[in-house]
Amino acid sequence: MELVYKTTVYAAVILVTMHYIDRQMEFANRLGHLFKLQFQGETEQVKMMAAINKIVLENIIPSHVVAYYLRSSRKHEDLYHESCSHVTVMFASIPNFKDFYQQTKANGEGMECIRVLNEIISDFDLLLIKKFPDVEKIKTIGSTYMAATGLHNGTLRTTEEGESWENNVVTMIHFCLAMISTLECDFNKHSFNNFSLRIGVNCGPVIAGVIGARKPQYDIWGDTVNVASRMDSSGQQGKIQVPEETAAVLVKYGFPMEFRGITKVKGKQPMKTFFLKQRKDSLKS
Repeated sequence: MELVYKTTVYAAVILVTMHYIDRQMEFANRLGHLFKLQFQGETEQVKMMAAINKIVLENIIPSHVVAYYLRSSRKHEDLYHESCSHVTVMFASIPNFKDFYQQTKANGEGMECIRVLNEIISDFDLLLIKKFPDVEKIKTIGSTYMAATGLHNGTLRTTEEGESWENNVVTMIHFCLAMISTLECDFNKHSFNNFSLRIGVNCGPVIAGVIGARKPQYDIWGDTVNVASRMDSSGQQGKIQVPEETAAVLVKYGFPMEFRGITKVKGKQPMKTFFLKQRKDSLKS
């Protein structure tokens, strides 16, 4: 009888122990599952934040530069800089915006004028997104819009890419014509204004880089940039002015050019410059 009692007690203890262990294992499995779900959720959140940060960065600096900064092999002190052989640079100004801008109580001390300028610049930005992905906006300086082509493949130097860099010039001119059309045929028509663009274009080598620890800015430097800026400042409203070398490329691709003459360019020797003859059908397209 005593043996039966002990056996029963031992069996009961074993059953309770097994039940306890089973419950512990079930609890551990559930806890592990919860940790797994939490880890997956946090991982997705990190991926989402990384994607958002990348989108924000790509609105500040070009996507190929963002890729440089995000690569794991980059040292913290490495700065982005690149020599680009064949880049087409464009400056487009709205000279008569200065006459339009006024600070009065009627326009909110100039806020209405800034709103108008913002609409114009935003329209130009939309052109890049919808039609001209190869054109890179560099910055705006007041009412001047600066952009460039050839920065993505600017380091290509082989002769077989000759056609490629010439296409950069053609793409930029098409973008310039689209800007003029957007401003003169669309914006002015709906806002009852008479704004016009004065554009300068030049092609050649530049240095591209990112400067600044806070609010870093992507920019380009070089004589090519300076001449493009002078083509704008010494140009005429409603026209696209280019130097002789750029004009030769455009003529090769069927663009009609008008010889302006020898133009005095600040900081440079007088140079031959040309205006692009604009057809009305090209502005409407």
